[in-house]
Amino acid sequence: MSILDSIRKPFVPIHREGWPFIAIFAVVANLLAWIWGPLGWIGAILTAWCAYFFRDPVRTVPVGEGLVISPADGVVSLIMQALPPPELGLSDVPMTRISVFMNVFNCHVNRVPVSGTIEKIAYRPGLFLNADLDKASEDNERNAIIVVTGKERYGVVQIAGLVARRIVSFVDEGDHLDVGQRFGLIRFGSRVDVYLPEGVVPVVGVGQTMVAGETVIAMKSKAATTREFTLQ
Repeated sequence: MSILDSIRKPFVPIHREGWPFIAIFAVVANLLAWIWGPLGWIGAILTAWCAYFFRDPVRTVPVGEGLVISPADGVVSLIMQALPPPELGLSDVPMTRISVFMNVFNCHVNRVPVSGTIEKIAYRPGLFLNADLDKASEDNERNAIIVVTGKERYGVVQIAGLVARRIVSFVDEGDHLDVGQRFGLIRFGSRVDVYLPEGVVPVVGVGQTMVAGETVIAMKSKAATTREFTLQ
């Protein structure tokens, strides 16, 4: 390892979407410092938090047949049977849904839970209710995608929250992504729902902490137990 690599290693990369916000926070911090010194320290802390919010760490992604990986950092807030968003046209019968709630201290870069092709992307404007509420899946602003892998179709839905005001998508319909690859970001508190096809079962519980791109949230009932890993 070179000296430069040793210096870089402790620092987590910041996603490019965050730099404009960090710059704004830094300018405000300097203005506050000019007005009154102690206010400048408050601005500096908020600027550091903004940089921390937009961190984009490398993740070690488990790769194996039938594994479904968490698309978001946060806590599992709901596991239930629910209809997927109608605009997706994914299913007209309830599917198993796993909801991962992200607070303002979680990393907000979202990753695809399985390898596959983006079949459809559907954006729907809406409200900005607390993303921890069940009705947020129906009422809040959201961006939904279908990921097709083999004969299976997964629904992944980014949901804006009480503070979130912008859902950013990095992908287009027809793109092929590897499991754990980045597909979007939600600014400032939100939720991601995953709709599982038949035969894929949750292996996590409500209240469990998730790491995007690393935590296995579900698997096929006959999934292989041997896993490999890749960096994303």
